[in-house]
Amino acid sequence: IETDLDRLWPALSGGPLVAVAPEFDAADQEAGPGHPPPARLMVSVDGRTAYALPWGEPVTQFAERLRKGGGTIVGHGIKPLLHALAESEIDPPAIGFDTLIAAYLLDPTRSYDDLAQLAASLSIDPGGAGHAACLIRRLVDPLKAELERLELRPLFNDVELPLIDVLVSMERRGILLDTDALATVGRELRGHLDQLETRIYRLAGERFNLNSPKQLADILFNRLGLPPVKKTKTGFSTDESVLSQLALQHELPADLISYRQLNKLLSTYVDALPALVDPATGRLHTTFHQTVAATGRLSSSDPNLQNIPIRGEWGPRIRRCFIAQAGHHLISADYNQIELRLLAHFAQDPMLLEAFQRNDDVHTATGTQLFGLAREQITPQMRRVAKTVNFAVIYGMSPFGLSQELGISQAEAKRYIERYFTHYRGVKDFIDQTVARASAEGAVTTLWKRRRPIPELAQRPAATRALGERTAVNTVVQGSAADIIKVAMNRVWRRLRRERRQSALLLQIHDELVLEVPESELEAVRGLVIEEMEGAASLSVPLRVDVGVGRHWADAH
Repeated sequence: IETDLDRLWPALSGGPLVAVAPEFDAADQEAGPGHPPPARLMVSVDGRTAYALPWGEPVTQFAERLRKGGGTIVGHGIKPLLHALAESEIDPPAIGFDTLIAAYLLDPTRSYDDLAQLAASLSIDPGGAGHAACLIRRLVDPLKAELERLELRPLFNDVELPLIDVLVSMERRGILLDTDALATVGRELRGHLDQLETRIYRLAGERFNLNSPKQLADILFNRLGLPPVKKTKTGFSTDESVLSQLALQHELPADLISYRQLNKLLSTYVDALPALVDPATGRLHTTFHQTVAATGRLSSSDPNLQNIPIRGEWGPRIRRCFIAQAGHHLISADYNQIELRLLAHFAQDPMLLEAFQRNDDVHTATGTQLFGLAREQITPQMRRVAKTVNFAVIYGMSPFGLSQELGISQAEAKRYIERYFTHYRGVKDFIDQTVARASAEGAVTTLWKRRRPIPELAQRPAATRALGERTAVNTVVQGSAADIIKVAMNRVWRRLRRERRQSALLLQIHDELVLEVPESELEAVRGLVIEEMEGAASLSVPLRVDVGVGRHWADAH
C-alpha cells in the first residue's frame, strides 16, 4: 500500500479506469446518507498497487484530477461511496464500471459480496492482490469479457450502470412523511385490532395467545373441531393458506387473517416509519438495491416501501401520509397492465394482441372467453375472476392455487385454465416454448437479454421441476417489465436534468414511478413522464401509462 500520492497523480491522466474502495475505522460502519464518512479511500490504477487517501482534501484532489484527466471509477457496489462523496460535498468522477452489478448480471441467483469468491469463480487468483481496490481492478476485464460473451453489455452499459446515479439522487431526495397523520392512523388501527381481538376470543370461547401457532392449532382443531389441512414437523399448520381454506367453514380463521395483516401494517409501517425519518430533512430515505431480486426488479430497505398495500381500507390511508412539500404535488405514473402487454408481445396471440391494440379492457375480453358471454353481460364478479386467471397464467398458478385465490373448487379452477388456453392458444405455445428452451439452455432471458439460470428444471422431483417451469415463464415476463421500468427511470431522470426542471424522481414501486413536482411544472412534467415511459420500449402492443396527481401519494395513485 502506497501513501506517497505524488506517485499517483501522474497516473490519473489519459482517461484511466481507477478502482476505489472506501475503508472505515469501525467495522460496523458503511458509507451512505447520514453515515460518518470513510476514514480513507483506497485506489488502484493497475491492480497491483493500492494508494491510501485520507478522507478529505486528498480525496477531493483525487476526484478533481481524475475528472480533468477524463478518467472513471470502478467499485464493487459503488453507490454507497457516491453518497459519502455527496455528504462531503465532493463532486464524484464518472462511473466506468461496477463489479458487483456486472457479477449480478452474469448470475442473479448468487451473492457476490465476497470479492475473493467472485475472483475464484472467474479463475482469478486473489492472492497477491494486496488490497480490495487492487482485486476490484483485476476483476474488470474478465467481467467485461463474460458480459460480452453473454450479450449483456447493452443491459449493463445502457440500463444498469446509468441507473446508479438515478438511485443515488432518489435516495438523497427522500419523501416527506406526515407523522401526525400517521399517528392518527395508528390510533384507529389499534382500536380496530382491539375489536378484532375481542371478537376472535368470543368466537374461540376463551382467550389465547394469537401469536402462538400451537395454541391456535388447539383452538381450531380441538375446540372448534375444524379439519386439519396440513401437518408440519411441530404439528398442524396454521399458516395463511390453511386459514384461507378454513375461513370457508368458520368466521374465526377469516378474522385471524385480518388480524395478522393489520398487525403487520401497524408494526412494519405505522409504528416503524416515524423512527426512520431523517431529522435533518424530515424525509424517509429508503435504500434501493439493484443486485438482490433474481428477476431484475429493484428492491428497497430501511424502510421497504415496495409492499405497502394499494387497496383495502388501511393501505391507502397509510399512503396518504406520504406527502409533497409546500407548493408541490406528487405525480404517480403507473404502467397499465405491463405484464399482460408483455405476455401479448412474447406470445403473439392474435386475440390478446387485438385486445390491447384496440385498447379493450383485457380482463373483460378474457371474461367473454371464460364465460361464453357478450361483453355487456360480463359482471364485475366475472371480470374479477378473469383478471385473476389472466395473472395466474403469468405466475404459473396451479388449479389448486387458483381455487384458493377465487374460493372455488379445483375442478372449476381447472376448467377456467383450460378454457383460457383454448382461446389464447398463442399463450400456451409461448409457455411451452419458454420451458423447453429453458430446459435445453439452463436459463431464460428477458427483453434486454437479462439472464437467469433455472437449475430447478434439471432436478428430478416433479415439484421442483414445476417450480422451475413457473420461474422460467415468470422471469421472462416480470424481468422484462423490470428492464422497461429501469429504462424509463433513466429516461425520465435525464430528461428532467436536461430541461433543468425542479421536479424530482422519488420512488420506484414495481411498475410505478413517484415524482415530486412544483405546481408550475405540473403539466409539462406530466406530459414528459408519459412520453418517456411509453417510449421506453417498442412492443407489438402500445405501452400505456396511468398518471395521477395529488398532494398525497394515495390521491396521486
